[in-house]
Amino acid sequence: MKKRTYRLLCVLAGTVLLVTGALTGCSTSGKSGVSKGDGIQQTEEAGATEKHAPKIDGLEYEKTMKLKYATGFDVYYYKEGYKLLDVHEDRQYLIVPEGKKKPADLDKEIVVLKQPLEHIYLAATSAMALFDAMDGLDSIRMSGAQASDWYIDHAKKAMEDGKILFAGKYSEPDYEMLIDEDCDLAIESTMILHTPKVQEMIEDLDIPVFIDRSSYESHPLGRTEWIKAYAAMLNKEDAADTFFDTQTEVIGSLKDFKNTGKTVAYFFVNTDGTVVVRSSSDYIPKMIDIAGGKYIFQDLKNTKSKSASVELSMEEFYAKAKNADYLIYNASIDSPINSIADLTAKSELFADFKAVKNGNVWCTGKSLYQATDIVGNLITDINLMLTDGDESGMTFLYRVK
Repeated sequence: MKKRTYRLLCVLAGTVLLVTGALTGCSTSGKSGVSKGDGIQQTEEAGATEKHAPKIDGLEYEKTMKLKYATGFDVYYYKEGYKLLDVHEDRQYLIVPEGKKKPADLDKEIVVLKQPLEHIYLAATSAMALFDAMDGLDSIRMSGAQASDWYIDHAKKAMEDGKILFAGKYSEPDYEMLIDEDCDLAIESTMILHTPKVQEMIEDLDIPVFIDRSSYESHPLGRTEWIKAYAAMLNKEDAADTFFDTQTEVIGSLKDFKNTGKTVAYFFVNTDGTVVVRSSSDYIPKMIDIAGGKYIFQDLKNTKSKSASVELSMEEFYAKAKNADYLIYNASIDSPINSIADLTAKSELFADFKAVKNGNVWCTGKSLYQATDIVGNLITDINLMLTDGDESGMTFLYRVK
């Protein structure tokens, strides 16, 4: 307890010195480099013949997790229950089974996760639905969102019942609570990359940090398949496989939607007037494609970062999206719009848009970003929108008048 109290004091002292970039009295464990091991072994699983498992001294490789759509991670299995979770272009995590020790000569760049993981601080809201889908909420003790912010019934009830505690948002976590509740893992979204000092301070408390990068996936099922990464942490692979196979069948049943040729712009407007859209390789344009539409930005990339979000000036957005058949306002990030007046208040240029004139402006609900477990519903919504279907059957979209 004294050791952790001392570390908390170190962290608090570090907050005073943020302006100088120094963390007095604490060691820095947040590093960008990732070791890939001293050797490689060819995997044996069907469908994973291109994967190579890192060689870890003291561990014997067994197999590689099968993934169908996710490209951002891999999981390698070793004998005696050890697993290596490799988040591409980020870190590797060695999952050590209960009662076992980490290998003596383990590369220092590999982060150790000791099972059982039962006191997780979840700041990545998109992951909650995946934990819920595999009956894993008991492993989450703290949340970066309050009960009123959750659209997931089980998460909201768990917080109201005191089973999950609010421990501050990702940028301002309650470090004292993380210690008092014996936090064994902090799961963050990529937003933590904008506040690297917070990540360092969490790690200075000997709490490993895992960054969810599912939003970088190019296929909607790729994002959902990150459930398998969390399943590896909790030994719930069977439950995750069953859930994911069901979601794959749901998406598969939608593949016969006919191409309508109608164009769609998906966006929101920043407070500074810039318009945020999705890169062409993102999972949202893929959903539009599956639904029978055509994303208005066909060759758009983020040249500044790996984020799927791309900022455009209003003039740039106007030049390309003015003639889009449909506008979908992304309210999962921004506040919802409830009228055309709300939209034109953001820019008078919207009054000239084809979709505005034709009454084809739609908005998403706030719950969309958390709904990683029912991605097929948004595809169905978009198809109903494109085909003038029954709006009462929609889950996330509503027409803006």
